[in-house]
Amino acid sequence: MKQHFIDNRTVPGASGESIPVFDPSTGQVYDSIARGNATDIDLAVRAARRAFDEGPWGRLTAAERGRLMLKLSLKILDHADELTEIESRDCGKPTKQARADVTAVARYFEYYGGAADKLHGETLPYQNGYTVLTLREPHGVTGHVVPWNYPLQIFGRSVGGALAAGNACVVKPAEDACLSLLRLAELAADVGFPPGAINIVTGYGHEAGDALTRHPGVDHISFTGSPRIGVLVTQTAAERHVPVTLELGGKSPQIVFADADIDALVPVAVNAIIQNAGQTCSAGSRLLVERSAYDRVLERLSQAFAALRTGPATQDLDCGPLIRKTQQERVQGFLKDAERDGIATVAQGKVADGAPAEGYYQAPTLLRDVPVNHRLAQEEVFGPVLAAMPFDDEADAVRIANATEYGLAASVWTRDGARQLRIARKVRSGQVFINNYGAGGGIELPFGGVKASGHGREKGFEALYSFTVLKTISIKHD
Repeated sequence: MKQHFIDNRTVPGASGESIPVFDPSTGQVYDSIARGNATDIDLAVRAARRAFDEGPWGRLTAAERGRLMLKLSLKILDHADELTEIESRDCGKPTKQARADVTAVARYFEYYGGAADKLHGETLPYQNGYTVLTLREPHGVTGHVVPWNYPLQIFGRSVGGALAAGNACVVKPAEDACLSLLRLAELAADVGFPPGAINIVTGYGHEAGDALTRHPGVDHISFTGSPRIGVLVTQTAAERHVPVTLELGGKSPQIVFADADIDALVPVAVNAIIQNAGQTCSAGSRLLVERSAYDRVLERLSQAFAALRTGPATQDLDCGPLIRKTQQERVQGFLKDAERDGIATVAQGKVADGAPAEGYYQAPTLLRDVPVNHRLAQEEVFGPVLAAMPFDDEADAVRIANATEYGLAASVWTRDGARQLRIARKVRSGQVFINNYGAGGGIELPFGGVKASGHGREKGFEALYSFTVLKTISIKHD
């Protein structure tokens, strides 16, 4: 059984209980993790508090923190094969996708390591006889609730930014996928991160996660997950006046005009929905196509979807399995609703021959003429299901694009430069991609949503601001 990682050492769970770890490719148990509770969280928060308030972590200069983070980046790359294997099996990711996640988390620590000593305050012009300056100071202890779809990447973008700003971190990963983060914490200790800087407590969200968001020793919370749980986290944090960064999912539109480069569109649009088997908050899950090009675009996409293959992670196909049985049942429930309501399936990929029957597989599926108000156009499926619908003109495209509670990412496909900017300005979304789709974008690009997709920004330099408190100092010298 895998134990917690607290104060740079493995620590058994206080309850002595465990949670089984399933391989999504086979549906079989292959390991277990400690079932953390409030006692474990308290131990981790106290370790982080000591590290920040009185330990070596709190005394490091920004440059010294940056050097440690750069060392960890290189250490991650040295252990890329090991981490890829862990992430692939634990999450069901095809090998190439798991390796991309390992490369990404290394890049996060490289980026934030380089940014650690560049987080500056300002001097402000004021009245004669005064000098006024601002400082950016760390919150202290930050709590991070990390989901199961991208454990390594979201650890990098969340914990990486918090560490660069000088905070000590307590992380509660999802019970479905946390093994790579336990190993990553060990690597951090190996390169010299002091005890208490990074702490990992495994367990269920309603037990360990809830205890983390309620703990009086936590000064900031970063949460990635569902809108429903995001509301609960915000309410809990508000009771203690603790700031929260929320990334809560999306129903992101890809808006395609008749003048778009269809050859460029097709592979990008397909990848935007099948990446990580569609289990991506910023997946391009709605395809909005100008009516005059609608059938032509769907014909090209249907050919691409029919060629897609889903199978065990080790086969390294287009899609791996979904994370768990209940997620597979959820996706299948959406498709049953589509069939019941007369929504046509244009094309569907295949599950590979020999894929274990107990694995959590779902073939990529392309649906057409999905009504704007249908749940397939409104709710996050979190599977490889693309809902296509036509629009008549720019105003209609914007109306449909904005007709959900979400606003995380969007793309606009057109050769008309003025239209590109018009649509990008009118779509309510945290990110807009023109003639491309980043599915969350690069490490350097600020990422976050509006409406039910959350608030605050991760990634890029902008993320560092949320992990600091701005202090104003006014000096009267005349």
